[in-house]
Amino acid sequence: MTAISDVEVAVVGAGAAGLATAIFVRQLNSDVRVALIDGARTPGAKILVSGGSRCNVTNTVVSETDFNGGRPATIRRVLRALPIPDTVGFFKRIGVALHEEPGGKLFPDSNRARTVLDALLSEARRAGVEFMFGRRVTEVSRGGTGFRIMASEGDVIARRIVLATGGLSLPKTGSDGTGYGFATALGHTIVPTTPALVPLVLDPSVDEAHRQLSGVAQPVRLDVRVTGLIAARIAGSLLWTHFGVSGPAALDASRHWLRARIEDRSVSMSLSLAPADRFESLERTWMDLARTQQRTSVHSVLARMVPASVAAAIVERAGVPATETLATLTRDGRRAMLHQLLEWPLAILDSRGYSYAEATAGGVALEEIDPSTMASRVCPDLFLVGELLDVDGRIGGFNFQWAWSSARAAARALASRRPPRANSQGED
Repeated sequence: MTAISDVEVAVVGAGAAGLATAIFVRQLNSDVRVALIDGARTPGAKILVSGGSRCNVTNTVVSETDFNGGRPATIRRVLRALPIPDTVGFFKRIGVALHEEPGGKLFPDSNRARTVLDALLSEARRAGVEFMFGRRVTEVSRGGTGFRIMASEGDVIARRIVLATGGLSLPKTGSDGTGYGFATALGHTIVPTTPALVPLVLDPSVDEAHRQLSGVAQPVRLDVRVTGLIAARIAGSLLWTHFGVSGPAALDASRHWLRARIEDRSVSMSLSLAPADRFESLERTWMDLARTQQRTSVHSVLARMVPASVAAAIVERAGVPATETLATLTRDGRRAMLHQLLEWPLAILDSRGYSYAEATAGGVALEEIDPSTMASRVCPDLFLVGELLDVDGRIGGFNFQWAWSSARAAARALASRRPPRANSQGED
């Protein structure tokens, strides 16, 4: 195999973060030779399947509060490298106009993820990025004045290297976690990983309601309790499925449940089907209705608040007869029903795993990265970006924004051709 010895910057991984890093470096300094290495001959599979194959590029408002994992102050510094207006402007310049949808989500006007990937690849070619696709990297080592990247179809020697290999989510797209091994070999610590933004599986031996409600979507609030205390409260849409629960609320809550479990802490999750209401006010409302609408069935009143099939499940679980009227509903029956409405316990068995996860929680410890440059604090001339790091955003375009922002921070340092200034603190 022939080694290529004159590559100044090698970017390993041609997903969102890797493509963006390579492009930004060349845009900032066209004299820097950049090689983009990926095991796939046609990279970008994860971009193509994201956002229901529409690619939720970013969000209108992004802050450190939209992310989990590393320290918020560190995440905030990275996000500053590419504010939202600059992200939108970048995509507009490469031919991808964006439009806003509910929740501030920004999608390409074409509503096709292919538009985003093709534009990134085209801009990388135009900028002069050297493509080394179809080269699966098996080992990265440091020696002499740079790095040796062992890969199929020829090793690569690079003065500086960017690991943009992603995490473990959606392994069919090529995310197999090999980057964690490279980072570990170069001295980094890996925070144990779990799926994030992943549907949750419920235990049918405890409760089969999800099977009866499969296909029903509704607004809810999910409360995650860890060691008895509220760790997260997440409002959004929930989708009941034959295996459990999905939809934005369940996906956002999944990482909290899974992280608690991997840390061996007691964890539970309940859902409120009336997230805007409290028990006391809701009970007063039902007591007033009992005086004015005595002959109305309990199910009918519930069906004004939630889908009829969900209302039927609530009265069944509360032990209230289906024909019960407001006049005959006992105090205990009313309270059991309201508790079920506001605090439905979810018997979670597990998640559906990395094959269905949109992101990975855990990864390279963020405190080992300089947030102003994405340079490693433990290995000179090594940079790390994107999902490989211990940062995961909620659903809505935030993980892509992390990819773009971390790429921009790294690119500024790489384009300077000067070693990044040591920063032992990495905070504001």
